Formats: sequence, C-alpha cells, structure tokens
Amino acid sequence: MAFAFKTVATPVGLLKIVATDVALAAILWENDDPKRVRVAPLVENVDHPILLLVERQLGEYFAGARKTFDLPLDFVGTAFQKRVWSELLNIPFGQTRTYSDIAYAIGKPGAFRAVGAANGKNPISIVAPCHRVIGKDGSLTGFAGGLAAKECLLGIEAA
Repeated sequence: MAFAFKTVATPVGLLKIVATDVALAAILWENDDPKRVRVAPLVENVDHPILLLVERQLGEYFAGARKTFDLPLDFVGTAFQKRVWSELLNIPFGQTRTYSDIAYAIGKPGAFRAVGAANGKNPISIVAPCHRVIGKDGSLTGFAGGLAAKECLLGIEAA
C-alpha cells in the first residue's frame, strides 16, 4: 500500500503529513530519524482530502483557534504502543502528564520506561500529543521534533 504525503510549513518547521486513503497515518519532523516511523512507499499528493483536512486543522492549532483535532487516525504499532498512543489522546489541551501517569492510566504502573519508548515512536505527533508528556520532575524530556519544538508546542497551548 502506498501512503500519500504532503509537506507543510509550520512554526515548528516543515512537517511531512502522511495518510492512507482514509486516515492520517503519520506526522513526521523535518529531521526525523527514518527508522523512528516506517511508512513507505510514499507518493506526494498535495490534493489528498485527508491531507488537506490535516493541514487545515494544524493551521488552526498553530493559530490558536483549535484545541482538539477531529481526524481519522490510523496508528500502526504494537498493541502496547497503540494503548499508549490512545492514552495520549486523553491528555487535555494545555495540560501535561508524566510517563508514570500514562503507565498508570493504561493499567501498567511499572511500565513507565516502556511508555517512554512507545511515546518516542508515536507516529502522529502533535495530534496524538506526545509533547504533553514530561519528566517526573517537570522537565522537558526527549522529543522527536527536538526540545525547542516541544517547548514551542507547550507554549502555544499555554497561551
């Protein structure tokens, strides 16, 4: 299966948005590690309806006019990863959670390191808000888009 993609300019850099025929499959960072999220083959399609919808909603988010996304999502990963990514969708706009919070929420309180690993493989950044997950001490921790992007996203949500 080929995935459609489109590149969009945002305040956190160029993002490559990727979709199946019916759902958003990935949002990849400009300097993303190609091994982090595997989607191939990719075919550019700037008029793909899902990609146009994603682009519009991302634009509204960055403009401060959107707090939640209303998009069909197609997470590809293990059952555990999908549980973590689904839990990310429950973190309210402008709030943060720790890796331990997510582990408790999915019923695996000792799995905070595994939650961190799954968070790092989140294919649908921003929409599934892995940027809202922080260290237990409140520090900003690893982020595929870089800590400056994470800080920018949290700043948009704090405004």
